[in-house]
Amino acid sequence: MCYAMCMKENLIHSRTCVYNINYHVVWSVKYRRKILNTEVESFLKELVQEIAQDKGFIVHLFEIGEGDHVHCVVSAPPKLSVTDIVKYLKGITGRKLFEHFPQICQNFWKGQLWNHSYYVETIGSVSEENIRRYIEHQSKSY
Repeated sequence: MCYAMCMKENLIHSRTCVYNINYHVVWSVKYRRKILNTEVESFLKELVQEIAQDKGFIVHLFEIGEGDHVHCVVSAPPKLSVTDIVKYLKGITGRKLFEHFPQICQNFWKGQLWNHSYYVETIGSVSEENIRRYIEHQSKSY
């Protein structure tokens, strides 16, 4: 999969489409346990970039908040749903963190590191009002 990014307009060109799809995703550690220290964060940042490259999306920003939750800014092609992206990130990182830091397992039952829910919002470069105005002022000649 090759994507060329046009920096001027933040557009990503693929074989069949041009897109600018960005998400802010947040998820937390189960029971809000504060286990995400600097060593874990360093491991996670590298792992998240590997997952993104393997699955075909881009992680622009990855930060740990208060040791118990994660913030991620992701760009993805339209063929990848945000649900799949979160599933990849939470599933793979949870498993790999338990393998790499076995002491973390002591704090969790049933081998689940992450809370089952997450927060997501879209990030756009154009406001909803600008899009509405653009659509409303299109030529009606058809």
